[in-house]
Amino acid sequence: MNAPAPDLLWPAYDQPGTLTTIESIALEDRDLPGSTYDVLARAAALWPDRPALTMLPSAERWTRGETVSFEQLRDQVHRIANLFHRHGVRRTTAVGLLTPNAGLLPATLLAAQLAGCAAPVNPALAAEQAERLLRLGGARVLVAAGPELDADAWRTARTAAASLRCTALFALRPVGAPDPAPELERVEGVHVAYLHVEAAAQPAELDPGVAPPQAGDLAAYFHTGGTTGAPKLAAHTHANEVTDAWMIAANSVLDSDSVLFSGLPLFHVNALVVTLLAPLFRGQHSVWTGPLGYREPALFAVFWKIVEHFRIATMSAVPTVYAGLARVPLDADITSLRFAIVGASPLPPAVRAAFELHTGVPLCQGYGLTEATCGSARSFLHEHQRPEAAGQRMPYQQVKTVRIDSDGDWHDLPQGEPGVLAISGPTVFPGYVVGHDDTGPRLDTLGSVRDGWLNTGDLARVDADGFIHLLGRAKDLIIRGGHNIDPAVVEDALLAHPAVTGASAVGRPDPHSGEVPVAYVTIRPGTTGIGPDELIAFAARHVPERAAAPKDVIVLPALPLTDIGKPSKVPLRLDSTRRAISTALAGLGVADEQIRCELADGSPMVSLPPVADPGQRRRITTRLAPYDVKWAFTDLGSS
Repeated sequence: MNAPAPDLLWPAYDQPGTLTTIESIALEDRDLPGSTYDVLARAAALWPDRPALTMLPSAERWTRGETVSFEQLRDQVHRIANLFHRHGVRRTTAVGLLTPNAGLLPATLLAAQLAGCAAPVNPALAAEQAERLLRLGGARVLVAAGPELDADAWRTARTAAASLRCTALFALRPVGAPDPAPELERVEGVHVAYLHVEAAAQPAELDPGVAPPQAGDLAAYFHTGGTTGAPKLAAHTHANEVTDAWMIAANSVLDSDSVLFSGLPLFHVNALVVTLLAPLFRGQHSVWTGPLGYREPALFAVFWKIVEHFRIATMSAVPTVYAGLARVPLDADITSLRFAIVGASPLPPAVRAAFELHTGVPLCQGYGLTEATCGSARSFLHEHQRPEAAGQRMPYQQVKTVRIDSDGDWHDLPQGEPGVLAISGPTVFPGYVVGHDDTGPRLDTLGSVRDGWLNTGDLARVDADGFIHLLGRAKDLIIRGGHNIDPAVVEDALLAHPAVTGASAVGRPDPHSGEVPVAYVTIRPGTTGIGPDELIAFAARHVPERAAAPKDVIVLPALPLTDIGKPSKVPLRLDSTRRAISTALAGLGVADEQIRCELADGSPMVSLPPVADPGQRRRITTRLAPYDVKWAFTDLGSS
């Protein structure tokens, strides 16, 4: 009897050993959809009446969500794409999206990718930063949170639409907002209207003038987290997004009846790929939080009831979310929750232990970055031998470690040897948007891709089974007297303290050792009597080596995040540099407020005010001389 033909679209993929079998069939033979629109059209044809999305208005009103089927979602996308086309959007035209999650946003993003290219931007950015990214993306139509949804974003959008000379500015309303809608202020030269009103006047069939995209066409520009400088716009092709979404959807633990929970914003690739496109592939229902997502304080109090009501099977969030949920009493039946996905930053062992002990739900790590579309590695539900690994490489993505010399040359390292992690395969992006010409955006990888291999900037080792063991960010390493210290060992030590809820370690410039470790922490609300001395002593007892013991611990109300919600060490490096230089210049007449720290070429720099007295200038220069020049420079001209 002949063996059954393999399922080309959905192979068995629930343990590490299946990777070789999956890759025995070429990716091009798996007959994946060519574009994100093809993924949507396929879902609408296969499961027209099945619920696709439920958008919740808020945590307080979580029982009043609005649900659309796959067929209704497709019709929404058609209407909005037709509207964009009527306002001049073509294949290389960007549609800017400046809004938190809202009812029509998933359909709007998919419509932007159908008619042109989506350019989502974090609405919480400063107005100047948001406009810079929209201008860089070449946005010609702008969709933004209306005044009811986010008044600040609406003000930014009106200014940006005028400055960029957009053809149209469309406003989104909150889920369940009562009629009538507030009147929208006019913007000279720009068509201003509510998106839902104008889209409803369009036909549900796709206009023949809207040519569906091809696999190689650009689908979106996502801004990076800005961990080492100003955010950049990373371009994705439709093939990038479709293949990565398929790799994530091909999880045999879940089936088409599984329900996913999403609380991440749609200007983040995780929300697009993991909780929008991947469920579209499998016909799965996804439940979306209100506009604030996981940042809504009231959400945690009702979270387990939401899981019980919708029978949530999995969710995707960052470690801080799981640290918070580990302290929320279990007041509902959460047996539907098979596992939870964690990504965006390394998972501290203390957070894993607390969440799994409290809920009985395993945490499965993932790893990825915007320049590789989204996900590049995943862990498995029953894989207990490597809990510290970020996951195994996903099918058809290759990984290795390299040594990068000071002159920029790359050298491949033997398997298992630590180095800079590099990734190749169908999810590697075509480049950053660096400008525009008559044919569309100009892309440049800015040296991040060499011979098809992407420099992730992460330090790692890769074992024989393709599991990635992260060792930190290359730029985050603390180099003390030539000795490399992973900041994670300092952070893990501090997180073991019962009062510490968050920790981030950085290098402080030091005239003798080059750098010494210092840490910034947050403390559990209501905790008293915990000071730096106790935390320094605690960390010294728990770090694996004396060199990693922090020299100082600073308590903050909150740890800084990047524009897309990832932990950011940049402000902390700047603060530690300012503190070090302030100490070095103590007694020389330079006040703290005169010491300015900024980022240059990814490193903190210090500038000082002009000093007229030559003797004072010599004393300051002498005092700063022991510091590495990458950390400090002086602007000591005459006044």
